Amino acid sequence: MKLKQQIIELYNEPKRVYSEADILLFDSFIAALDSGEIRSCNPNDSNWTVNLWVKMGILLGFRMGVLIEVKAYSGKSFFEKNTMPEKIFSIDDKIRIVPGGSSVRRGAYISPGVTIMPPSYINIGAWVDEETMIDSHALVGSCAQIGKRVHLSAGAMIGGVLEPIGTRPVIIEDDAFIGGNSGIYEGIIVGEKAVIASGTIINASTPIYDSVNEIFLAKDENNSFRIPKNAVVVPGSRSLKSNSKFHVYCPIIVKYRDEKTDAAVVLERELRHNLD
Repeated sequence: MKLKQQIIELYNEPKRVYSEADILLFDSFIAALDSGEIRSCNPNDSNWTVNLWVKMGILLGFRMGVLIEVKAYSGKSFFEKNTMPEKIFSIDDKIRIVPGGSSVRRGAYISPGVTIMPPSYINIGAWVDEETMIDSHALVGSCAQIGKRVHLSAGAMIGGVLEPIGTRPVIIEDDAFIGGNSGIYEGIIVGEKAVIASGTIINASTPIYDSVNEIFLAKDENNSFRIPKNAVVVPGSRSLKSNSKFHVYCPIIVKYRDEKTDAAVVLERELRHNLD
């Protein structure tokens, strides 16, 4: 791909004085990212592949950009790199954005059928697939990948990552449910139809216990964790090996989805469609 080769070459010249042609190249790159033609991480048969050159391109935008004043409709000023503007939508995008202060950075792909509740924020390089709900005060970080029909509840934090460029972003697979005030960070993959209970924090540094199979999850090749398909994860604790009087935080898989879990998720989804 010509664009890929050009971005890599440009990224590898950090002291370059950027020409008008370089800026046009970046514009072509960000347009492709914005439309979903390219993405920072791609699914394959059994895993996800990080596209290093796409992250290089995003980082180029920060390197090339200059700080400018941006006027909002309210008249309030914001100050941002001229290469990183807010994403502009039209009615033809078929995306529901409820008034109240949400913002999406250009270079984030938002599929038709997505609903964005206020206020929430979606950063550059993120991918949000069809019929997903981004609820109030939710964050989708740089390059995070969100699947189809995912629900990010109010206050959910989905961590982003740009550097090191080889680091896998957080990935939420299709039909997963992420509870309110939860946080998913450090390259975690949440498998299809998994349910993350409210208040659960999951990262690569904290062991995760599967109480159904009575094992701790093993780290994957990216030195992070994959939450299994259909797992239901809640906040928990485990005793310290050095002193059993004390306990530390530990996410726990308490069960795998059943009809009762499915009914609760469907009810919540129906309430959302009827009330909003």
